[in-house]
Amino acid sequence: MTTRTERAPRVVIADDQELVRTGFRLILTARGIDVVGEASDGAEAVATVRRLRPDVVLMDIRMPAMDGLEAARRILAQAPDCRVIMLTTFDLDHYIYAALAAGASGFLLKDVTPAHLAAAVRLVDTGDALLAPSITRRLVERFALSTPRTGPGLATPAVHRDLAALTPREREVLTLMGRGLSNTELAQKLTLSEATVKTHVARIFAKLTLRDRAQAVVLAYETGLVSPGDSADTANPCR
Repeated sequence: MTTRTERAPRVVIADDQELVRTGFRLILTARGIDVVGEASDGAEAVATVRRLRPDVVLMDIRMPAMDGLEAARRILAQAPDCRVIMLTTFDLDHYIYAALAAGASGFLLKDVTPAHLAAAVRLVDTGDALLAPSITRRLVERFALSTPRTGPGLATPAVHRDLAALTPREREVLTLMGRGLSNTELAQKLTLSEATVKTHVARIFAKLTLRDRAQAVVLAYETGLVSPGDSADTANPCR
């Protein structure tokens, strides 16, 4: 049986601009990635994903009828194994924090290079997060305390989980992940092998039903494990 990691990811592109959809489809198809469907608004994206069950959705944030953020929430609620990459014209768009909290695996600017676009789709299809932990942390620090939690298109459901399920070591790892440390940096900080760190990270994801590191960083802020301005050197995982 062919596994998900052995075959090309199946992709749906959701954007209200036909030119963008066409360009992305041509780029991905030329690199061996199967574009199975397109959608011109959020509602159509939800219906298309329900029908085609793709591995990855490239989702524009600003679309008519239903914006990409609400569409991402609905898609991930009905298809938890699907990965969503948010597309935006603006760096550090104010919707990004809400998108990460909703479970998106990262975001791309629409002027992304063809090589980067294809690599991003393949990356999130493996279950990894598109954003480096340090970049995710900066996004969360910028918007976690300033993004409205109510209002059209901005409702941000918390990703609270019961941290009591974690061991003290797993709680420490989650705290440091929230502060932007990579697996290599975690291994150095905790004097562990990278294999051991990966095991801790996998167990944290399983216990807290997290998709990737991006959502783990959001969770660390949502639960108060990490506060804006904290650094790895001041970690206090038992607080």
